[in-house]
Amino acid sequence: MVAAGIFLVARLFPLFIVIPYIMNLISLIGIITILLGATLALAQKDIKRSLAYSTMSQLGYTMLALGMGSYRAALFHLITHAYSKALLFLGSGSIIHSMEAIVGYSPDKSQNMVLMGGLTKHVPITKNTFLLGTLSLCGIPPLACFWSKDEILNDSWLYSPIFAIIACLTAGLTAFYMFRIYLLTFEGYLNVHCKNYSGKKVACSIQYLYGVKKVQKQKKKKCMTRPLITINQFDNKNTFLYPQESDNTMLFPLFVLALFTLFVGAIGIPFNQEECILIYYRNVSISYFGIFLASLLYNPVYSSLKDLDLINSLAKKVPKRTFWDKIINKVYNWSYNRGYIDAFYETSLTKGIRRLAELTHFFDERVIDGITNGVGVMSFFVGESIKYVGGGRISSYLFLYLSS
Repeated sequence: MVAAGIFLVARLFPLFIVIPYIMNLISLIGIITILLGATLALAQKDIKRSLAYSTMSQLGYTMLALGMGSYRAALFHLITHAYSKALLFLGSGSIIHSMEAIVGYSPDKSQNMVLMGGLTKHVPITKNTFLLGTLSLCGIPPLACFWSKDEILNDSWLYSPIFAIIACLTAGLTAFYMFRIYLLTFEGYLNVHCKNYSGKKVACSIQYLYGVKKVQKQKKKKCMTRPLITINQFDNKNTFLYPQESDNTMLFPLFVLALFTLFVGAIGIPFNQEECILIYYRNVSISYFGIFLASLLYNPVYSSLKDLDLINSLAKKVPKRTFWDKIINKVYNWSYNRGYIDAFYETSLTKGIRRLAELTHFFDERVIDGITNGVGVMSFFVGESIKYVGGGRISSYLFLYLSS
């Protein structure tokens, strides 16, 4: 259903190609979708929501390819992205299923990447398949999405340099937020045991958009050694201290999708064309830079050097970071609040429709029902007055006739 609109545009491609304005509009919608989906996925805490915005951005690449006239590259990326994203979504489902054994049935907790971390040793098969899908979506060769995305990026340089620059920068953002998801989920330590619901701080680190910030501890307390919450109405009797790997009914589809992610890109490799190796290096280097930046900010490499305060020493050398911090905070707020789209809907649509409904209810209750009830009351009093005049006695009629 997600790709139904993309497939419809692809099927109507022979009709759209004869109208240049429609093609330009499709490519413009595609590039806006690419950038919007990538920026919204930068600071999400929900793992499924992050992957959903990633899907939005990748489908934007397909729309861009259709608008440029690259019909083959668009459908090729639709196929490769389908296998890679199916692998990632099923992997996230396996992660959520394993986290529910600790926190119970609570989507706000089981899907929260802040409470995850350190899952590599607990769910190794899910971790390896999720890493494979992440590398594929980042465009790392020779995985599936590399061949299709690279072809779209090459065609974008021939269509519009501005669109090509935005698409290449968004490819770097894709690598950044995908490895942010991977690192927050599988690297470091299991943060769910460091969460204290009593309001007192414990020794743990908080993940931000631009890195790791250490929280000072007030008192030395041991981490919790029992599940945080058990919801009885869901019969959650099998609670564990640590996440458990999913069973074979979920691992077998992960294995099948991992094989497709490895080899499905071979169906569209242009063996009969001479491709520029420098273009491949340029596109891949952007993805590697995004991965490096995510690893620098989110990978807990400084955990063994925490006594050296390496981050603080580097921060002191920078004289003024006010402007840079403002930019980071604005990007974080934009992404975390989902581009303020929900707030816009709440203000303009939801509240407006609610006010219109209240006005309609008032008009129906006071005006329409008032007219109807007024006619009924008037008819009642008129009938009552006529009842005493027309009583059916002939003597009364003669008396009124003679008196008039």
